[in-house]
Amino acid sequence: MKNLTPALTWLARILVGALFIFSGLIKLNDPVGFSFKLEEYFGEDVLNLPFLAPMALGIAVVVVIYEIVLGVLTLIGQWKRFTLISLTGMMVFFTFLTFYSAYFNKVTDCGCFGDAIPLSPWQSFYKDVILLALIAMLWVGRKSLKSITPLRATNLIVAITIAASAMFAEHVLNHLPVWDFRAYKPGTEVLESLKSAEELGLEGPQYETYYTMVGPDAQQKEISGTVYIEQKWYSKEGWVMDEEATFTKQIRDGYEPPIHDFTIELLGQDVTDSVLQVAEQYWLVAYDFSSTDEAALDRLAMELQMLADDGMSIIGMTSSSSEAIEAMQQRSGTNFPWAMIDGTALKTILRSNPGVTHLKNGIIVQHFHHNDFPPLH
Repeated sequence: MKNLTPALTWLARILVGALFIFSGLIKLNDPVGFSFKLEEYFGEDVLNLPFLAPMALGIAVVVVIYEIVLGVLTLIGQWKRFTLISLTGMMVFFTFLTFYSAYFNKVTDCGCFGDAIPLSPWQSFYKDVILLALIAMLWVGRKSLKSITPLRATNLIVAITIAASAMFAEHVLNHLPVWDFRAYKPGTEVLESLKSAEELGLEGPQYETYYTMVGPDAQQKEISGTVYIEQKWYSKEGWVMDEEATFTKQIRDGYEPPIHDFTIELLGQDVTDSVLQVAEQYWLVAYDFSSTDEAALDRLAMELQMLADDGMSIIGMTSSSSEAIEAMQQRSGTNFPWAMIDGTALKTILRSNPGVTHLKNGIIVQHFHHNDFPPLH
């Protein structure tokens, strides 16, 4: 490592800088989605930092802008010590986090590249290990890292990077992501995306359940469900199952539907198929009334009610309680139906709370942030 050539250092510099900028831009395009991922990490069963959940969106914006700035500084080669220490600290933390998520099966998608490039926890961990190795190369060859711009120019570039990133973040937060990589992007045929591997004649993923068995001397043994049955562990004297330690792991890849865990319930009935076969309709999406913009919700509801009065199919979608729905309808003077939908699914459908989704024959035509919804009536 001591004889690391400047060429290899330059290669590591370009790879690290470009990857940080790319990763940051992908997440900056959808900071709301990244904040949802941070909320998962802040949960009691992961990092146990629930007090940070209300600040997740602000943290998300700061982290991605910082990530982009570090990428720019890496390519420029200025502020070397600050940049290398920051890169190392960030990657050590995220490497630990992705390993923890992968090993204990806590968060199934790290969110490193948003919805653009979904990575499994183990893929994320290996990616972080490679990045750490590249950063180690930068430390070893740091004397050959010469700045390509003078200090004054670097300060200007960093200031422009921060300002441009902040302006872009403000734009997507007040509208919608510029690039939509989600499963519900415009052009998606929802019913087709819900079909399982079996329905499409494809091979699906295979999962195995693992049990932790505790022996008479408190010794523990982790075994698969197959072994549990074949070796009749259920009848072995002195051995009991630690049910809290039971987990399921994917052991074979296969086709998984882009959209899952999505059902539309009206009055306790699953009406997903019938709703998605309507010729044209609008969904008013508000995944949580307690955190929504109440004035915007009422305005959208009244606008859509006028369309409903003209015969358009309108459905509200929320995970809020029936009492909250009734209170909103009384407040806004609207009466179109509201369906109960899983909150996670609604957050994936639309990054605006509230917002509107337009469909024709079950195909998503367009999403609207509440700031952009046009006066259709």
